[in-house]
Amino acid sequence: MTARPIRSLRPPRGTIPTLLLLALAACQPPAQPGGAGDAPSAFTEAGGAFPVPWPFAADTDPVTATEGMVATTDAYASQVGVDILAAGGNAVDAAVATGLALAVVNPEAGNLGGGGFMMVRLADGTVHAQDHREKAPIAATADMYLDGDGNVTDRSTVGHLAVGVPGSVAGMWDAHARFGVLPWADVVQPAIDLANGFEVNVRLVSTLDAAQNGIRAFPASARVFLPGDAVPAIGDTFSQPDLAAVLTRLRDQGPDDFYRGETAALIAAEMERGGGIMTLEDLDRYTTVWRDPATFDYRGYTIHSMPPPSSGGLTMAAIANIVERWDVADLGWNTPETIHLMAESFRRAYADRNEYLADPDFVELPTDEFLSETYADARAATISLDRATPSSDVNPGIEAFLDESHTTHYSVVDGAGNAVAVTTSVNSWYGGKVVVDGAGFFLNNTMDDFTAKPGTPNQFGLVQGARNAVGPEKRMLSAMSPTIVEDPDGNLFLLTGTPGGSTIITTVLQSIMNVVDHGMNVVQAVHAPRVHHQHLPDLVFYEHGGLPTATVDALEALGHTVLERDPGPPDAYFTGGMSGDVQMIMVMPDGSFTGWSDPRRGGKTVGR
Repeated sequence: MTARPIRSLRPPRGTIPTLLLLALAACQPPAQPGGAGDAPSAFTEAGGAFPVPWPFAADTDPVTATEGMVATTDAYASQVGVDILAAGGNAVDAAVATGLALAVVNPEAGNLGGGGFMMVRLADGTVHAQDHREKAPIAATADMYLDGDGNVTDRSTVGHLAVGVPGSVAGMWDAHARFGVLPWADVVQPAIDLANGFEVNVRLVSTLDAAQNGIRAFPASARVFLPGDAVPAIGDTFSQPDLAAVLTRLRDQGPDDFYRGETAALIAAEMERGGGIMTLEDLDRYTTVWRDPATFDYRGYTIHSMPPPSSGGLTMAAIANIVERWDVADLGWNTPETIHLMAESFRRAYADRNEYLADPDFVELPTDEFLSETYADARAATISLDRATPSSDVNPGIEAFLDESHTTHYSVVDGAGNAVAVTTSVNSWYGGKVVVDGAGFFLNNTMDDFTAKPGTPNQFGLVQGARNAVGPEKRMLSAMSPTIVEDPDGNLFLLTGTPGGSTIITTVLQSIMNVVDHGMNVVQAVHAPRVHHQHLPDLVFYEHGGLPTATVDALEALGHTVLERDPGPPDAYFTGGMSGDVQMIMVMPDGSFTGWSDPRRGGKTVGR
């Protein structure tokens, strides 16, 4: 198989997206009377407006609360988190319970068989970054995804060879052990209850419908998720007894069962049955890592996000430091001038991200350079306000400084001021489509996030360098970017994050810029149309209906190639031409919370 094109630039047209968007919009929580939600935002007071037509309004009131809030892609999971807060749990307890609930009700992305990253800001102001990203099995080799002619195959995206050693269970256990206050059994039990049966919603039906052919190729997967060889219907009760048994053992035995016990044996047997290379030794050796956050300043606000092997924090820092050289608030939200500057900054930061970033335990990284003002000055100096720079002319730009180095997000705050932002993934929707027989959960296909062959795009179109090559026990590079923002006085201000593969970084940063630069409230910041550029392919992507024709024409006149995402059946990261699934919470000046869940996938924010 030859190089794979970027996933779903123009998916086939169909009727599901329109129906899905209508159904998801109906899932939005009602406007909350009174409180901060009723106050007009600086964006609307200044006459700001979204394009016409655009399906998401700028005048909807946020969800408000005073004692805590949970924002996720699923109403069941959000309610689980809030119930844990009401039972006396803190934000970490709620985040762990929410994550386990998502493993049940959001199997396309929430997971036991994948990994991710967690940002924790405690009420005392300390910030902690936990890496529970998957690792390559011990037997992994740099050329394991190439055929005899040296071309990239699909073995990194589908099936048993695509699986990295899962980290989610270890991550949730470690976070709870370090910061939780409720008994472990109390935070696991709600997920067990859901696994014994919950009502099927429109998102699960739509994603299973889109992924059913891949799922059907694996009998154990089809047996669980296509009962009777069919996608469950909206309103059906969906029970997962194998998963309930795994969660019960997790409740009673902790992670020992998953990494060394009965569940580990089931995973190893599945690997052997399907020709995978992950073993009991791989599971036994897995550990999470607490790392120093990637922290940077943007217009007086302090942004904390994940360091490598997530590329999110450093790439956002590089982009933000470049953009900060211009007053984009004065230029206006999503004007041709602002989008041009963002796209030029995106392409330069992604060129460096793709070349230099990897697992810091294996490769020396130019971390200080990504964060430095000198780097930002040098990169900004190459941007012309009058003309786009072709990506072929934008090379990695750190040599002068270097010393030789499917996904879901949820946000949680509690009444004491503790905050947790988590992004977790099995990479593609339903990972590599392999369910562990007898355990009932999907395994990831995050091995595709390695560089299978330098210069060849992965499933998200990212063209990455040799530093991110496959290696034994190495963690693959990620774009996941759970992020916590402090205001200029050092107080907790904002939690944000999203799924979206290579678009995560630009989506998260735009959600922050929407608030900081353009005065939007949480609803507007989440609803606003998004753009994306990742160096290669050399395209400015925008959401379907997200830019007026005059703006597109102006960008093309500057030399950009602009591509609107077509509506079509949902794939791993785009639903009806929409991208991302932002879950945002903002702390208001009076200490109350406002929050909103992205209507693109129908999540729900719940407060108390």
